Amino acid sequence: AGVDEAGRGPLAGPVCAAAVRLPQGFAPELGRDSKVLSAATRANAAVAIEEQALAVGVGWASVEEIDAQNILQATYLAMRRALQEMKQRCSQVLVDGNRLPPLADLCDGAHAVIKGDGLVAEIGAASILAKVARDNYMQRLDQTYPGYGFAQHKGYGTRAHRQALLALGPCPLHRRSFAPVRAALAIQQAEYAR
Repeated sequence: AGVDEAGRGPLAGPVCAAAVRLPQGFAPELGRDSKVLSAATRANAAVAIEEQALAVGVGWASVEEIDAQNILQATYLAMRRALQEMKQRCSQVLVDGNRLPPLADLCDGAHAVIKGDGLVAEIGAASILAKVARDNYMQRLDQTYPGYGFAQHKGYGTRAHRQALLALGPCPLHRRSFAPVRAALAIQQAEYAR
């Protein structure tokens, strides 16, 4: 299985991970790094991956878990949940990056693959599924928390997002353990104290 995440860097929203097992001969152009694909191509690829994969799992770690544990540990938690969601033990798990979450109880062996989302079809497919799932989630929450622009930037620290954060203050989706959110919260609290 290949495992990758989406959403480690944003100022808001959960982190999402996906785990994917692909059949032999899977179309390699569908298992590519999600960052090099347009949103429409990613969405189409996600449908094809879900239809053709031998197994798929998607796991999440909440904003509260990110703030309580730190983003790396929360990412590991999401990865473990994605593998558990597959409901089948894998002989080998390939994880994008240079670090491995603790997986000994979920697979027989695990390896970190630097830039794996562009090198290994299973990791690329996981990258696509995680990105599409998280982007869709953030688009839905844009209606719950209007004014921040989550549908456009998906919680990443764009200029528009930082401006909205300063103007509106953090909402429940914001990661309070991240410095820009803490700064906006401090400004908001100082204004209330006046």
